Amino acid sequence: MSEEKGAISVNTENLFPIIKKWLYSEHDIFLRELVSNSVDAITKLDRLSGLGEYKGEIKESFVDIKIDKKEKTIIVSDNGLGMSRDEVKKYINQIAFSGAKDFLEQYKEGDSGSQIIGHFGLGFFSSFMVSDLVEIISRSYQENEAAVHWKCDGSTEFSLEDSDKKDRGTDVILHINAESEDFLDEQKIKDLVVRFSNFLPVEIRVNGKKANEQSALWNSKPAEDKEQEYLDFYQKLFPFGEDPLFHVHFTVDYPFNLKGILYFPKIRTDIDIKSQGRIKLFCNNVFVSDNIIDIIPPYLNLLQGVIDSPDIPLNVSRSFLQGDPKVKKIGSHIVNKVADRLVTLLKNKREKYAEYWEHIHVFIKFGCINDEKFFEKMKEGIIFKTVEGKVKTIREYQDDNSKLKNKIIYCSDKDAQVSYINSIKNEEVEIAVFDSPIDSHLLQHLEMKMSPLRFVRVDSDIGEKLLAEDDHKKKDEEQKKRDEQFKELISLFKHHLEKEHLDIHADTFKDTSFAAMITLSEQMRRFSDMSFMMGGKAGSGLPDFHTLIINVENEVIKKITNLQKTDANGEQVKMLCKNVYDLALLQQNNLKGDALADFVKRATALINQGV
Repeated sequence: MSEEKGAISVNTENLFPIIKKWLYSEHDIFLRELVSNSVDAITKLDRLSGLGEYKGEIKESFVDIKIDKKEKTIIVSDNGLGMSRDEVKKYINQIAFSGAKDFLEQYKEGDSGSQIIGHFGLGFFSSFMVSDLVEIISRSYQENEAAVHWKCDGSTEFSLEDSDKKDRGTDVILHINAESEDFLDEQKIKDLVVRFSNFLPVEIRVNGKKANEQSALWNSKPAEDKEQEYLDFYQKLFPFGEDPLFHVHFTVDYPFNLKGILYFPKIRTDIDIKSQGRIKLFCNNVFVSDNIIDIIPPYLNLLQGVIDSPDIPLNVSRSFLQGDPKVKKIGSHIVNKVADRLVTLLKNKREKYAEYWEHIHVFIKFGCINDEKFFEKMKEGIIFKTVEGKVKTIREYQDDNSKLKNKIIYCSDKDAQVSYINSIKNEEVEIAVFDSPIDSHLLQHLEMKMSPLRFVRVDSDIGEKLLAEDDHKKKDEEQKKRDEQFKELISLFKHHLEKEHLDIHADTFKDTSFAAMITLSEQMRRFSDMSFMMGGKAGSGLPDFHTLIINVENEVIKKITNLQKTDANGEQVKMLCKNVYDLALLQQNNLKGDALADFVKRATALINQGV
């Protein structure tokens, strides 16, 4: 068969019902669209007056919404520039023509084009979702144009005739259908005005009373001296919420228009960071959505506030974002502004930053792990406390503990690891505290990105913690001599503990009250932690390959040495050796279940025997 070509035919009788019933995800969108159109009409007239193209008097501008329950009508009126007969035919009868778009093209040299709200020519047709009949009565600002009256019952048929309307502007009259009569409630309409149009620069009245806030703080210039204004504005956005810690107010003019104020709320470290926050998306002061997961990365989701951009690509109903490379770029700019604010805060208000850290560290750490660019900006802004309570950055810790070279000694639980902390307190090194669940991921990330930096937990091998790489050999030689000196004691423990893979050494602790300690290489400990996170059982114990270090100056160890000479069957020595090992396990929080029960029984028996 020969090739055929032609044009696809679109039947308006089939298309119009889809537009008026299914184009918008929520029926209450109709009010947002009509109010936005009215504000556009007022803004356009102001522009023309400023350009000298309209010489008439401009009285107080407003959008008036009148609700008549008896007549079942909602009338949205404005005193903007109105429409002529030809404009009604073009912008109302021809679906998808946008008056705002045409106006901006004609007057694009003006400096306030971004204040024109409209992007689409379909917004008006949302009226038919809630109406059996829609009327438009409009009088153009042009003196030689007669007022017009347009009617449509939701079919593709309309009527257009002259009107006796005297005043400039437009009235849209909605005859509300039976399914939508709940919109005839005055409070509901007020709530919708607050939700969608609260920050439009034109006064919006509902049955004669002002219903909107008007002032959008994000459109002003950022200023440090307006702290109370920012707090007041936060309460307008999120009534009854606890005051935020601080905010980021940003403005981007190139390569796209973007404004916003983001607040850092007080948060707990055990929150689900992916599900927090309420950032409202606006387009030219009109609320669009509070679901902006496609714009910002997940770690910013805990923030609260406002983002406004006319350049964000929305779908035709303005309800959802369209896939577009521009969205990623907008997200990157927001991340940069947030990071810049944090770094500036650390430099200029360190004490405040340290105070805020308790609430925001999860967010910063999560961002550093998941976003390379954010990490590059924030790596110098990662702070932590030492055991003594001093606040340090990574660089500051390295400078103050230069003997460790590229190591940072840390604890993950000050209480559980107190004996290990005490064992090196006199080594003139500081011990950092990293005790958040996210810290294990952070430390691995920092080691990968900031090599040769290494983090070594306080209960790791002593040599691994405190010695430079070149000194390990010397340390090993000293250990061999000490083990040779106490080889009988070490053999005794190996015999009674019966643990094939247990490595046992003798040493002298500064704190003689501890009989023994268990250490584990940092690599093996992290492997163990990772196994647990991937499904291992809590309390399943240490890996087989760990080290028991016996404190030869401890009184219990000395008693074991002496007792083996008189203990005929070796039972008391065996019980003491096992209890020394179990006490070391307790320090690691690794004595559980039956092992703990056995330890208690042995300890009780030894007490009864007077040992």
